[in-house]
Amino acid sequence: MKIDKKLVGDYAPDFELPGTDKQVYHLGRYLEQYNAIAVIFITNQCPVVNKYLDTIKQIQADFNSQGFSFIGINSGNNPQESLESMQLFAQKNNLSFPYLKDPTQDVAKTFGIKVTPEVFLLDNKSVIRYAGSIDDRDTDVVTKSYLRDSITSLLSGQEIVLTYNEPTGTPIQWHTK
Repeated sequence: MKIDKKLVGDYAPDFELPGTDKQVYHLGRYLEQYNAIAVIFITNQCPVVNKYLDTIKQIQADFNSQGFSFIGINSGNNPQESLESMQLFAQKNNLSFPYLKDPTQDVAKTFGIKVTPEVFLLDNKSVIRYAGSIDDRDTDVVTKSYLRDSITSLLSGQEIVLTYNEPTGTPIQWHTK
C-alpha cells in the first residue's frame, strides 16, 4: 500500500467524519471557527497516547481562548476502537475537543500517518505548519515541546522554527483486504 506523506506547507486533506458526540465534523467548516487546529491521530488502546493525554488536554486548555483546538481522529481497526468504545474513552478521559472516527482509514492514509500519536498543526487556511511529535518525551522528562512552541509561534504570527519532528509511537495497523 502506497501512502503519500503530507508535508509542512501542503494543504491538509479535507474530511468529514462522525464524532463521539454524534455530530459530523467537516474540517473546512471547523477551521472557520479557529485560528489554528491540531489534527492528532490517536487510539483508545495506544500506550503512548495514554501517556500523552494529560499533555494534550493541557495544551487544549492553555490555547483554547486564543482560537486553538485539537481534533482527535481514531483510525484504529479493531473492536476496541469502535465509535462506541471511543465515546467511553472520551467520557472517561474528559476530552474537551472533537474525537472522530475514520472507519475506512482514508483520512489517515491521505495524511500519511505512521504511528499514534501523530500531529499536524494547521493554520486557519488549512495549511500544515508543523507535523510530527508532540514533544521529545523519552521517559517522563520533556525538554522540547515541539507542538506547544509551534502553536505559540503560529498564534503570535511568528515563524515556526522547527516544522517537522519524526513522530514516535505505536505503528498504525492498516486494514487488510
